[in-house]
Amino acid sequence: MTASSQSVEPFDLVIFGGTGDLAVRKLLPALFHRFLDGQIPASSRIVGIAREALDDDGYRAQLREALIGVCAAAQLDVFLQQVHYRPLDARKDEGWDDFAALIGNQPDHIRVFYLSTSPELFVDICNRLGQYKLNEGASRVVLEKPIGRDLASANQINDAVGKVFSESQTFRIDHYLGKETVQNLLVLRFGNALFEPLWNAGHIDHVQITVAETLGVGHRGAYYDRAGALRDMVQNHMLQLLCMVAMEPPSSLAPDAVRDEKLKVLHSLKAIDDSNAAQLTVRGQYRAGVAEGASVPGYPEELGNSKSSTETFVALKAEIANWRWAGVPFYLRTGKRLPSRVSEIVVTFKPVPHSIFNPDAGTLAQNRLVLRLQPDEGVKLWLTIKHPGPGGLRLRHVPLDMSFAEAFGVQQPDAYERLLLDVVRGNPTLFMRRDEVEAAWRWAGPILAAWAGSGEPPRPYTAGSWGPSAAVALIERDGRTWNEDSE
Repeated sequence: MTASSQSVEPFDLVIFGGTGDLAVRKLLPALFHRFLDGQIPASSRIVGIAREALDDDGYRAQLREALIGVCAAAQLDVFLQQVHYRPLDARKDEGWDDFAALIGNQPDHIRVFYLSTSPELFVDICNRLGQYKLNEGASRVVLEKPIGRDLASANQINDAVGKVFSESQTFRIDHYLGKETVQNLLVLRFGNALFEPLWNAGHIDHVQITVAETLGVGHRGAYYDRAGALRDMVQNHMLQLLCMVAMEPPSSLAPDAVRDEKLKVLHSLKAIDDSNAAQLTVRGQYRAGVAEGASVPGYPEELGNSKSSTETFVALKAEIANWRWAGVPFYLRTGKRLPSRVSEIVVTFKPVPHSIFNPDAGTLAQNRLVLRLQPDEGVKLWLTIKHPGPGGLRLRHVPLDMSFAEAFGVQQPDAYERLLLDVVRGNPTLFMRRDEVEAAWRWAGPILAAWAGSGEPPRPYTAGSWGPSAAVALIERDGRTWNEDSE
């Protein structure tokens, strides 16, 4: 057994919201893949919790349909025997005695309670777990984002959860931090002498972070219309990526050493508020267009609300006020119904100070380090070289390209596979600490307030485009352009 497939101690993992999209599409498949790799002990149990009136066999039948294409049916049957189901309502008494008896009958097991529910239920669920003393011993709780709608509501949730589970027991998950490329960003920066000496304002021109989706809101419309792109993506996923790019070298990979450095970045972000939001941010909302070769409705039609002012696209220019990054803009862009599904970090280095080449040799393009998180995780370093051949000196801009799948010949594990077992191991390095959540909301809150105070609706953009034209102007007025050529 390799180091990457070492087993963990026996555990019980309880998924509240066990019939929901996240559980069925991500969490259960992730656990199944870890089972296939031999990482889940036979005595471990996975328990789905939801309000549907199912029993173990009915829940297993639902999961079989979702997992049947992954491997042989015999292996699936063995895995499903470790899966159980209990119908529960967090706000009603029925069923909790039976559930507590089930989870309490193996007190030596690590117990993980994954709250894959609406944040409005976090407190009710945790209070019930505390009432039945299921928060004792090696128990942990996993909170899905978003934690609150603003700083005040986030504090209310964290305060209430904190009365039941200590900070060391609380794992605030952001699945982007479990992606292979994000892990490799740490190694690229701090494991190679090549990059870290250049990782500062003296050598880096700007940084772009893009998280683009081709899908619309779909069945998430009710949730999404209360959240919007800034709450759904920027305040958590994208700020965490920014922190990983910008943080100072931690003293070690100890959990708090890493999270301390991320917190410093969040505290150093320059404020965006009603004094400058109009210049530094763009919000948009998609209209009918063509996505992935098919005609699609606009957000108002998809939602069934023509008056919605919720943004489905955000572009903004952030700056970090410290010595390493002073003057280096960080351009963030995310949206739905964009031309391609891609998540990437692009670090663009400053141009060479003087070209010794004749103009007819071609232009000297700036070096770029592109870290692709999805769909094909990998790293590209764009360099200028001489085009081969005797016909004079001609410059070419080409990438040193490393696809993780091709380089290592293995399928990259889903982010949830790593993060779920990190919770079982009690390793919080890749999870957000409470003060990180608070700092992120302190920065994002004034942006939301500025948008609300302006009274301006989101700018419309055609589905299948790269967002409103103002997003292009945001970066091009600085003499730069969005990266769209890393394929």
